[in-house]
Amino acid sequence: MADMQDLRPLALVTPVTGLAMITIRADLARAGEALAEAAGLALPDPTGLTTDGSRMLGWMSPDELLLILPALDRDEAQHALTQALMGEHGLVVDVSDARAVFDVIGLHAADVIAKLAPVDAARLPEGRLRRTRLAQTAAAIWRIPGGFRVTGFRSTADYLQLILTNAALPGSGLAPR
Repeated sequence: MADMQDLRPLALVTPVTGLAMITIRADLARAGEALAEAAGLALPDPTGLTTDGSRMLGWMSPDELLLILPALDRDEAQHALTQALMGEHGLVVDVSDARAVFDVIGLHAADVIAKLAPVDAARLPEGRLRRTRLAQTAAAIWRIPGGFRVTGFRSTADYLQLILTNAALPGSGLAPR
């Protein structure tokens, strides 16, 4: 008879709704502090993220940040960020409708990510954001309590949910380390 552990998924994959995402492109050396103040969060280090629990500001590239926040706060935040860039060359764009978000929560959530991405998810430190690929689709991942949050393009949301769910199937754990 199969061990009861083999009947449980490695992690639970859950779609996350109610979030807004704003992409910010600018010379961060010139406008970074004003943008961080407008976002209400500290400017993250390269590959880092800062959070207050409800908002997250992630470093996406040398001239790009991603603000993730409750959807109800989107308009106010977008206005504040746009004002922070006055006089600077930059871009503030609501990309909420172009993204899908999933939580991968569970004891073996790192294994689920490791099956799909060239990332040692078990060693991904808190406060770090990793842009990568999950199988054939672009994604960003970071730690949350109990697992990982994954965001990708909404056009690949069904595929992303399918591969995450399949990677979490019961009995499909990676070899002990």
